[in-house]
Amino acid sequence: MYSKLIILAALVAISVAAPQRRLPAGSPESQAVILAQDSNLEPNGAYSYRYETSNGIAAQQSSYDGANAAGEYSYTGQDGVLYRVVYNADVNGFQPQGAHLPVEPPVPDHVLKGLEDIRRSPPRDPEFNLAALDATIARLRATLG
Repeated sequence: MYSKLIILAALVAISVAAPQRRLPAGSPESQAVILAQDSNLEPNGAYSYRYETSNGIAAQQSSYDGANAAGEYSYTGQDGVLYRVVYNADVNGFQPQGAHLPVEPPVPDHVLKGLEDIRRSPPRDPEFNLAALDATIARLRATLG
């Protein structure tokens, strides 16, 4: 629990120390206010938060264990388009989804066949991660439609 608090404090310190973008005085961005804000932190590390601002920025995230998270955020771009990203963050990394994000192209047949051959006869290396190979094969199969 203490290590999570230390990490959280470090992230806050980094974000405060980061260079801030100067906004023109009187711009809608400089006049933005928080419309809604909620947060909850449980002793077991589970948490949730959400916020919404007057300039159209909104975000929410939750975690049942403090390590794996799911959430979304949205904002209006300079082009006037509303951008929305839904994501999961877990042992497989940060996995965003959004209509404006690029998608992985279909995997070439020979690559998938090679990985499936490795799956049928995995290396005897004790550090070989069969679960990671299975996850990669499943992800690449999904690119085929």
